Amino acid sequence: MTKKITIEPVTRVEGHGKVTIHLDDKGNVTQSRLHIVEFRGFERFVQGRPYWEAPVLVQRLCGICPVSHHLAAAKALDVIVGAGTGDGLTPTGEKMRRLMHYGQTFQSHALHFFHLVSPDLLFGIDADPAIRNVIGVAMKFPELAVQGVMMRKFGQEVIRATAGKKIHGTGAIPGGINKHLTIAERDEFLKGADPLNIEKMIEWSIAALDLFKGYHKANAGLIDTFAAFPSSHLSLVRKDGALDLYHGVLRAVDANGKKILHDVDYQDYLKYIGEEVKSWSYMKFPYLLELGKEDGWYRVGPLARLNTCDFIPTPLAQKEFEIFRAYTHGKTNNMTMHMHWARLIELLHAAEMMKDLLNDPDLLKGDLVTKGTKQKEGVGLIEAPRGTLFHHYRINDNDQIEMANLIVSTTNNNKPMNEAVLRVAVDQMTGKKEITEPMMNACEVAIRAYDPCLSCATHALGKMPLEINLFDSKNNLIDKKRT
Repeated sequence: MTKKITIEPVTRVEGHGKVTIHLDDKGNVTQSRLHIVEFRGFERFVQGRPYWEAPVLVQRLCGICPVSHHLAAAKALDVIVGAGTGDGLTPTGEKMRRLMHYGQTFQSHALHFFHLVSPDLLFGIDADPAIRNVIGVAMKFPELAVQGVMMRKFGQEVIRATAGKKIHGTGAIPGGINKHLTIAERDEFLKGADPLNIEKMIEWSIAALDLFKGYHKANAGLIDTFAAFPSSHLSLVRKDGALDLYHGVLRAVDANGKKILHDVDYQDYLKYIGEEVKSWSYMKFPYLLELGKEDGWYRVGPLARLNTCDFIPTPLAQKEFEIFRAYTHGKTNNMTMHMHWARLIELLHAAEMMKDLLNDPDLLKGDLVTKGTKQKEGVGLIEAPRGTLFHHYRINDNDQIEMANLIVSTTNNNKPMNEAVLRVAVDQMTGKKEITEPMMNACEVAIRAYDPCLSCATHALGKMPLEINLFDSKNNLIDKKRT
């Protein structure tokens, strides 16, 4: 006999989901679940299509992070056409893809922090929802709002120059890339009028970090404890242990920093990762086979990447990384709200990487494509803004895709997001007889920390109403709130 609270839909995230929370007759939380209510089905849609269409087809999963799917699919097909893994392309092919990817990471992280997260930080979780939104930020903090818009625009322009279009481009092809960067495009990014140049992007990235660190200093109790819990963490790292968002080997550490996956080849991911299906969600539940379904779940994304890597190969971000790691005395950071801190360090790193790449002459000339002996199967992994993204394809003798398996970043974070909601629900709702708007938003704040792209669906624009119904143990409606 339980009471049931439903939050539907979750707001200020990409895609659609709902939360259900069950309480017993004494008001104790007994269960919480994040339900993904959309079905996308791309693993079936692509079957029967020529393999070379995959990088263009699968990016339709998302209008926010299409580059991630575009590149993960292309990397899998690199293996199929015999070009090897991510470091087997021509210098031009690899560096153009990297520039595209860091442009994607930069615009996505800027969008999330300035548009989706900053309202909670600037106004407070319990602020009036009429102002706790991006419009409220624009009205009270106009300079900050402009920075967010301009930073996202810069990243989108980098995508356009490398992929052909800002959304759903065609730049990456099996075995490489289909264009060079022009001198005019390079010079515009390096020396363009303020604020659309790389130096301003680096300056604003540092300012965003300072903003968060200042907020953290004043609100450490909230940032350090809110929805915090121990977990394992997984990501790609470069072979020397550096942070690398484009290519590397798989590493996983437990909540105490002990390695679980020791820098393994991601072509063999099926030896290490399993997937569980549950009836109440369209998202799967991945887990590390070594630890089993119950204990093998893990986090991915900015926090996980900074927990698994040994260093960051750009100087300004490395300095911030050292401050970040010093806060936990070098130990694994399991604080959910520190995901924002890690994300902003990556924002700075992405800007530095773009500057380095834009100054590389290989982008302007050189061979675009390479290939070798064709294979029937290939796996492509990339560190999408939201975390590790898996694309796995197998083709038949007619060059048609006969099997596709995608483990999307948010899918990897499925169990951690459910755990975060449970922690907040227990803290906020145990023993309560009335629903309040701050209680509802607190659950969403925990989810938003992961920047979820729910079922990797297209972001819904406009006002998304939130409704919670509270039922007693006899299923009688005793309270209802709608925003």
